[in-house]
Amino acid sequence: MTSAAEQFASNINLSSFAKAKELKKRLLFTLGALIVFRLGTYIPIPGINSEAFSSVFQTQTGGLLGTLNIFAGGAVERMAIFALNIMPYISASIIMQLMTAVIPSLEAIKKEGEQGRRQINQYTRYLTVFLATMQGYFIAVSLQTNSGAGIPVVSDPGPFFLLTTVVTLVGGVMFLLWLGEQVTARGVGNGVSLIIFAGIVAELPRAAAGLLDQGRAGGIPGGVVVAIILLTLGLVAFVVFMERSQRRIIVQYPRRQVGQRMTQGEKSHLPLKLNSAGVIPPIFASSLLLLPATALGAIGDGAPDWLQSFGIMFAPGRPLYIAIYALGIIAFTFVYTSVVFNVEDVADNLKKHGGFIQGYRPGPRTSDYLDHVLSRLTVIGALYLTFVCILPEILKSGMGFSIPVYIGGTSLLIVVSVTLDTVGQIQGHLLAQQYESLIKKSKLRGGRR
Repeated sequence: MTSAAEQFASNINLSSFAKAKELKKRLLFTLGALIVFRLGTYIPIPGINSEAFSSVFQTQTGGLLGTLNIFAGGAVERMAIFALNIMPYISASIIMQLMTAVIPSLEAIKKEGEQGRRQINQYTRYLTVFLATMQGYFIAVSLQTNSGAGIPVVSDPGPFFLLTTVVTLVGGVMFLLWLGEQVTARGVGNGVSLIIFAGIVAELPRAAAGLLDQGRAGGIPGGVVVAIILLTLGLVAFVVFMERSQRRIIVQYPRRQVGQRMTQGEKSHLPLKLNSAGVIPPIFASSLLLLPATALGAIGDGAPDWLQSFGIMFAPGRPLYIAIYALGIIAFTFVYTSVVFNVEDVADNLKKHGGFIQGYRPGPRTSDYLDHVLSRLTVIGALYLTFVCILPEILKSGMGFSIPVYIGGTSLLIVVSVTLDTVGQIQGHLLAQQYESLIKKSKLRGGRR
């Protein structure tokens, strides 16, 4: 049976949306911020020969540059000021969360409430600047050492180009971070996630058009094109099902005496998501695997043969890359789940509020039970993430042609999860607006009486 809140939420319709003026303002602000982001992906870095870089990019679409281009919304292809996108901040956030779990001093700061959270966020920004500076420097050095169609990518290489490129790329990252925070505060949804989402979705129409063009030209058999479309739709449905799946653990609260009355014991549930780690494990695993390729690109043609062979072995689509990628996703799923869901803290909070799980004593027994259930769920979640993320890599390595559409992988996970989260927040705003209207009506009726 559905609860009263669920029945009330089902009554939300277009008429309630038309009355939600505050929600309209938030949606317009979010749309404007995303338009600013898209405009920035077309502003090139100064000193770049666009034709020469385009030739270099075309030879590496299936490698490092192509992977980064997916998240940057085509900014890497154009070597724009937002080429790094918001990825350094994502990596910094993951690193800080892992460090908070293992370093006692950081853990103590995190427990200080709002002040501690602000300090951790400040440390995350410092780490973001450091990571963006390192990545920007590697990109600048790589641009200076590459040439396309016999034309140098950089027309005037030197220290000044290195400095301006690094400053431009780092400034682009920090501007997007600020823009994402503004969307979170004044718009709808998580701003950082929406920026990545916008970058991926912006490239999907062109990728789908490229797939259809290859089908018409005979580069890809027509049956394979149909199979790719059906597989993509099936994966979207599968990801939605898995992301919304959860195990609900019944929590019992004892009877309490309030004044002269004895309140009846209440039942609630503790939802444990099948995938508590979200899209963080594949993002972090892919970021680590891209480090060797980034360093090799910075060295250029002067790299020794053994290092070039090492870089080829770790190229996307290679068996070693796929194997380590899968192991990395599984490992980071378990690590990150333990960080975001601390079973001991949950058991202590239940004990403080008088809640208990039937058949298990509050305290260590409850903690052990939650750990047992969460471990089993995490196994399923890790295998699900691994399957969705390595599927496009297997298809790329097993087929004799490129597939210009994002089947599976981190991009599909981000698109589906951000869509679900944003729709949920929009429904939450509509639900709050309906509650406010009901409260106003009840007050007016009370005043008339």
